[in-house]
Amino acid sequence: MSIIKYGLATMMLAAGSFTATAAPLSAGKSAPAFSAPASLNGIAADYSLTQALSTGPVVVYFYPSAFTGGCNLQAHLFSENSERFAAAGASVVGVSLDSIDRLNAFSADPQYCAGKVRVASDLDGTIARRFGLQVSDNPPGKTDTRGQRIDHARVERTTFVVGRDGRIIETISGVSPAEHVSRALQIVEALLRSAP
Repeated sequence: MSIIKYGLATMMLAAGSFTATAAPLSAGKSAPAFSAPASLNGIAADYSLTQALSTGPVVVYFYPSAFTGGCNLQAHLFSENSERFAAAGASVVGVSLDSIDRLNAFSADPQYCAGKVRVASDLDGTIARRFGLQVSDNPPGKTDTRGQRIDHARVERTTFVVGRDGRIIETISGVSPAEHVSRALQIVEALLRSAP
């Protein structure tokens, strides 16, 4: 193979690796166990998915950034429905690439998490990637609804409903923030009804 052909083949392979997109884990796959710093009502503590699953199904929802339009609405709706999730035996955890300091403010804010929804910090996107999600940079100079600069990468909005056995029951994506909440709630309530 000539040097030119070899160089072209190498460039094509490299280009292909950059265009490949991640695919979210689908129903039936094992959810990656993870631990991360998480905030509830402004107080940070260690969170373990494995530990949370020991008490019931878990809704793990990934979102782009705290204090942004759709994410604010989604957190608010999860907090408004927190009692229904709990009545179905399920817990909810949000995951983003926000720092734990930002999440302390977000989790305590009465307009959003309202002290009812735990949100975990995945600073480098490792957890998101393990769930098969795309992590990308925010546009330079992007600010949140408080006017503060967003200085972290973002993850695509995707919700996973994980059963007590650690397997994904359903993956929700490509719908509105409100539909993420309503679909997750329908699934966990259906699980409760079908339990022996």
